Amino acid sequence: MTGQEQGQQGGAGLEAIGEDRAAGSEAYFVPVGPDTYLPSEHAGGAWSDDELHISPVGALLVEHLERWRAQHADPDKVLGRISIDILGQLRRGPIELSTRMLRPGRTIELLETTAVIAGRETLRARSWVMSAQETAEVAGTELPPLPGPEGLPERSMAEDWTGGFIHSISLRDAEPKRPGRGRSWLRAEHPLIEREEVGELATFLIPVDASNGIAVRATPREWMFPNLDLTIHLMRRPTGRWLGLDTTVSFGPTGQGLTSSVLHDQEGPLGSVQQTLTVRPIPREA
Repeated sequence: MTGQEQGQQGGAGLEAIGEDRAAGSEAYFVPVGPDTYLPSEHAGGAWSDDELHISPVGALLVEHLERWRAQHADPDKVLGRISIDILGQLRRGPIELSTRMLRPGRTIELLETTAVIAGRETLRARSWVMSAQETAEVAGTELPPLPGPEGLPERSMAEDWTGGFIHSISLRDAEPKRPGRGRSWLRAEHPLIEREEVGELATFLIPVDASNGIAVRATPREWMFPNLDLTIHLMRRPTGRWLGLDTTVSFGPTGQGLTSSVLHDQEGPLGSVQQTLTVRPIPREA
């Protein structure tokens, strides 16, 4: 047996042990090696049973980025934008994360984080970070607030969707949903990483990609509208675990779609979320 074959065999054994842990884990992901994780059933996708949902994987990517910055860059800089491109199907399998500096700078930096899932590069994210400044005297926004989550009616996203991740989050509506329009609060009910402390930003963002599913414009039983990307802009750091979304979903006449959301925490608006959609009918069985 060659050294490469021995390494592959050892890696397969490690993966099998991790799969046993992940199968019964209450967290979304189980660490199985340096910057490597296996998903639990709670990370399951909404479009297919053999896929992962981008939302918890995106939060895992953000947590890796934050940890990398703490070790290799200026952790006092603040995150202004993270844009995640989805390069292929998010298959169930090991997730390997890496981050590198693309554009160093004294006041502005550009970082790139990649996720290799089941052996294929599947996600590529670029993040702008900038030096923190004292701007409290001019801080403000004209974005309307969202009523807080306390006392709001609960709703199950399982009305429209399936998958482990959908069943793992709480949803409360600030107003009744209608096709293509929703104002809701979401909260993840499981830890991101088993037995590890996770930062407030990644914990807050666990349900963010569900913005494309809280107020569907067309039933996902007849139409597909998965997102090709996920772009988050921030004007301040979020606090708490409740993530608020003031969401509008728009479909064009030629297969293009856009989900746009104003992002809230319980202190008010703090940014936006944009998702490019590919809209297509689900083929009918003969």
